[in-house]
Amino acid sequence: MTALTAKTDNDKATCPIRSVLANVMGKWSSLILLVLEHGPQRFSAIKRILGDITQRVLTENLRSLEADGYITRRVEPGPPIEVHYELTDIGAEFVARYKPLVNWALTRREDVYAARIDYAERTAK
Repeated sequence: MTALTAKTDNDKATCPIRSVLANVMGKWSSLILLVLEHGPQRFSAIKRILGDITQRVLTENLRSLEADGYITRRVEPGPPIEVHYELTDIGAEFVARYKPLVNWALTRREDVYAARIDYAERTAK
């Protein structure tokens, strides 16, 4: 196993951790994967669940996640034609490992909010 250090290589091509996690740790990508944890979803359902994501940004994120092997895109012939997105084994494994971090964030969010307020009060001048 490769040792993790504070020093990172800024070149994604030579930094395997950054290369693998770059697309999946974006603002929307991890949320998309959490939505798909509950089974295949259509584009419109993902957009509705996420709320304020634009169609363009959702499309870009879905394509990126598909390119990296986290999800698959399945077209069902119609009429009407239906497109479903679902987790691959890699995507499901990522979600299983990511959920404890999500749960930690939910548990500690009030502490983080309090720290932000404290910091703002200490640094306001």
